[in-house]
Amino acid sequence: MKAVGFYAPLPVESQDSLQDVTLPVPVVSGHDLLVQVAAVSVNPVDVGVRHAKRRPLSAPKIIGWDAYGTVTAVGDQTSLFKVGDKVYYAGSFKRPGSDSQYQLVDERIVGLAPKSIRPEEIAAMPLTALTAYEALFEQLQIPLTAPSQSHPSKTILIINGAGGVGSIATQLAKLAGLTVISTASRPESIAWTKAHGADFVVNHRNDLVHEVHQLGLKYVDYILELNDLDGHWNEMCDLIKPSGHIASITENHRPINLKKLTKKRGTFAWEWMYAKSYYGTDDLQSQHDILNQIAAWLDQGLISSTLTKALTPINAANLRLAHQLVESHHMIGKVVVRGWD
Repeated sequence: MKAVGFYAPLPVESQDSLQDVTLPVPVVSGHDLLVQVAAVSVNPVDVGVRHAKRRPLSAPKIIGWDAYGTVTAVGDQTSLFKVGDKVYYAGSFKRPGSDSQYQLVDERIVGLAPKSIRPEEIAAMPLTALTAYEALFEQLQIPLTAPSQSHPSKTILIINGAGGVGSIATQLAKLAGLTVISTASRPESIAWTKAHGADFVVNHRNDLVHEVHQLGLKYVDYILELNDLDGHWNEMCDLIKPSGHIASITENHRPINLKKLTKKRGTFAWEWMYAKSYYGTDDLQSQHDILNQIAAWLDQGLISSTLTKALTPINAANLRLAHQLVESHHMIGKVVVRGWD
């Protein structure tokens, strides 16, 4: 089968940073599905893994953590899918990625693909949708029910609302009945996040405390941090409501002072979408359920795909271009590469 991988951490401008390779088709067993991949998306994690310092590899490393495709074989312990099913998923951090014509993936982290949108729109969604869903409804513990008169709308601040995760988190937060304050700094990113449901937009390049106070709010109930935890930590601790919740998907590069949350009795949580598959947790199949729910909302028109750029076909040249777009840090929404030569 065709695949795209790398042997060493090289700048994306290098022709060897990602290479076209040929590999044997993997053999299915256990809980695995063998999926014929039709479209893939590129996320910041792809760039991070490609850049990670390591010695040159003797075999290519295949990355990619978003895929849409067709089930072509099932393992002897599977029960959720059959051959011919159209599926989508974000895969596992411990296994070869989706930048290949065929991929093995545990069925418990796979969802039935939505039926009403295009393959490239589907492939844009799994990783960011899982991350946003888990961050909002598991880590921040936001109830997935619309507010009532007795439980009025609460407020969430989403830092980096125009990115891949922020774009879907905004939509899911609105679906749950929250008032959404999103951060963006450029005219096009401000317009994008407003189009996806943000009630207010503030500039993360300015003092966020001042920006939020200018809206007439002293505190917010929830904060979802999607970019630069170090740079926004003090602001978040000032803005979070007593007994409020903060979640982050980005790591700190220097110590953060959790004491700043002590008097507010604040809660801080990490979100890493791969944790369930990485550790084989008891709730592994929850990702199957989440992806099925996301597909239903997409088909019902309650949320929309965050695709903004599509390339074809899937090969090293186009994946290098997709990596460049993500590395620019100006990407709005998601970039997808579709189809093989």
